[in-house]
Amino acid sequence: MPRFTIGSSLKMYFGHTRTLQWTRAVADICADHPMTRDGTVQFFVIPTFPSIPAVFAAADPAGIAVGGQDLHWDDEGPWTGEVSGAELAEIGCSIVEVGHAERRAHFGETDEIVARKTHAALRNSLAPVLCIGEPDRGSPDSAVQFCLDQLESALTPARDAGTAGRLIVAYEPIWAIGAPQPASPDHVRAVCSALRSHLSGDDLLDAGVIYGGSAGPGLLPQIADDVDGMFLGRFAHDPAAVGRILDEVADITGAGNAPADDAGVTVTS
Repeated sequence: MPRFTIGSSLKMYFGHTRTLQWTRAVADICADHPMTRDGTVQFFVIPTFPSIPAVFAAADPAGIAVGGQDLHWDDEGPWTGEVSGAELAEIGCSIVEVGHAERRAHFGETDEIVARKTHAALRNSLAPVLCIGEPDRGSPDSAVQFCLDQLESALTPARDAGTAGRLIVAYEPIWAIGAPQPASPDHVRAVCSALRSHLSGDDLLDAGVIYGGSAGPGLLPQIADDVDGMFLGRFAHDPAAVGRILDEVADITGAGNAPADDAGVTVTS
């Protein structure tokens, strides 16, 4: 298993051409960087639906996982405009974003819908990137309780059915999404540590907790001991930012102090 899972949802910021340009640039970085080459970091990208096949072709040779930004709770049926987890898996996706705050706020997704989608992902062998987070800035203790309630609500159908799989919990406090700065390192560490402890030794789920919400270069060194990675947004729109974050992983793990060999060197920018 990778030590860190790091990736980005491109939301609807890029068109198809720019999505492929970004993916190819990041794939070049990941193909050369020691942290992705040796499996210390599993990088992922979540583009819009029409771009997935082309993104997969560009990303897969570099070991980058590809996912969908949403899925339907059914695997087939009369659901015009929707995409199933079964089809995402069929075209090569290994992850899928579920329950993002924007889906809840703008598309009316309820806890029940998020739970059904989480189960749909797991039964199709997709790792849900399950987004949870409190709406208002408050204490870490209150955030932990809110997130645990969201988490267990989302997992109820899968637990009831005994559906196992990989789970990526993305802690994204809503008040930090789109903000100039992420949540404070102390807050992130406290909440993510509690979530990791809650999921440790889970009988069904191989779970990790990553932080999102205005995450970018400079944050991981401050929170690395208490997270399993980061969920990047607009601060990763410049591919060079991905290289900087991978360099930070090298420093965190001590690999940044090791001599470079002929196989590759740390990417800097």
